[in-house]
Amino acid sequence: MKKERRPRPSEDVQPKKHLGQHFLKDENIAFKIAETLSLEGYNKVLEIGPGTGVLTKHLLERPLQLWAMDVDTESIAYLRENYEAQAIQDLSKKAPLTVVEADFLKTPLEKYFGEEPFGITGNFPYNISTQIVFRLLDYRHQIPEFSGMFQKEVAKRICEKPGSKAYGILSVLVQAFYETEYLFTVHPQVFDPPPKVQSGVIRLVRKEQQELPCSASLFFGVVKRAFNQRRKTLRNSLKSYALSPGLKEDSIFDRRPEQLSVEEFIQLSSRIENDTV
Repeated sequence: MKKERRPRPSEDVQPKKHLGQHFLKDENIAFKIAETLSLEGYNKVLEIGPGTGVLTKHLLERPLQLWAMDVDTESIAYLRENYEAQAIQDLSKKAPLTVVEADFLKTPLEKYFGEEPFGITGNFPYNISTQIVFRLLDYRHQIPEFSGMFQKEVAKRICEKPGSKAYGILSVLVQAFYETEYLFTVHPQVFDPPPKVQSGVIRLVRKEQQELPCSASLFFGVVKRAFNQRRKTLRNSLKSYALSPGLKEDSIFDRRPEQLSVEEFIQLSSRIENDTV
């Protein structure tokens, strides 16, 4: 008689501080995160940092194709044994699963998605969460939706509006291409180990108008230079651009970066690009 296979216990996977891992334990929160993606116009999803699969199992109940990517070899082994193998054996599963041992920040995503659209979600490691967002922007033409959990401070910063200290580079660059929404706060007690800060879940939906009226690299440069010297007026922080006297005297340069809306940054970048000294 064939011996029934017992699932590998999740205790075999220990959270690692150097990877910024805090494993989510709350099934209700995992379910809510899994439901944040609408899947409109696409059905491929990349989960970053699946850990022990608490979010993965709920994503597998949705009509999508899932790639779960992690650098932790223990997590990879656990997911392959407990989730990927079961998905292959169980033909009634709605969602095929591919477990990928790779670093999201270094992996060419074309390898898995070609030029097709895909969504991203996850309980993101705090120590690379900002880098994950910048990588999202690199692939913005392929990613119509993005959702997941960040340190609350970072989540709020991404969704922040002009006029506050939290409004900065992430706010402007993300909101230039995506509609942002802060969904809910998650308390430390639902993680193993509990982080010292609260977490926040956000959703980003790409805007219909993706193209800027100026060079994207120039826009990124203007925003970064302005906020890297955020206490200075734009006249001082952007003085490395060879601006014409007429443009330089515009009253917008008397303002500080947190006083400009996303649209004003786009318009300013366009004016700098078309400026003639």
